[in-house]
Amino acid sequence: MKSTATMGVPEMNRVVYSVDTQALMEEIARLRGQVARLESRVEELDREAHRDALVPVANRRGLVRQLDMLIARCDRHHVPAALLFVDVDGLKTLNDSFGHCAGDAALVYLAQMMVDGVRQSDLVARLGGDEFAILLDHADEASAMDTANRLVNSIAASNFVFHGQPLPLSVAIGITAIEKGDTAETVLDRADQEMYREKAVA
Repeated sequence: MKSTATMGVPEMNRVVYSVDTQALMEEIARLRGQVARLESRVEELDREAHRDALVPVANRRGLVRQLDMLIARCDRHHVPAALLFVDVDGLKTLNDSFGHCAGDAALVYLAQMMVDGVRQSDLVARLGGDEFAILLDHADEASAMDTANRLVNSIAASNFVFHGQPLPLSVAIGITAIEKGDTAETVLDRADQEMYREKAVA
């Protein structure tokens, strides 16, 4: 009898071990699914944190993050890059005359024109209010100037209509090349100053 009882113990252990392993595997699968959902949510929140609330482009935070990476890449690999600082002319007048809905619609329209007017590798961002910035990767100052002139002309010639009313749009663009030792703030400040010079001579 003693021998029979002893022989039965390993069999019982094997049954318990098999059940525990299956439960453990199910728990691991459940936790993996939960982690995947959390990672997806974190990625979604990160995208939202770096996107503008009104127009479908990056916000200032998203721009600075990309600009920091671009500056580091330029320093390391000596590739040219530039930043365009875009100021929308007369947005306050547009808001006062036709309401903020018209101003918002104009900003959305202009943002899409900028996105369509640059390469997929470039980044369009809204800094806030009526100011945008465009990061141009692998672009020297001459090609950046060509891009800026093309955008200025295409926006001036565009047909923006709000509630059946055609409304003229125009922008001023400051251009700066990214230089060795730059920070995001020095690049933005320099491009901002160039934009004001453009407005002064326009």
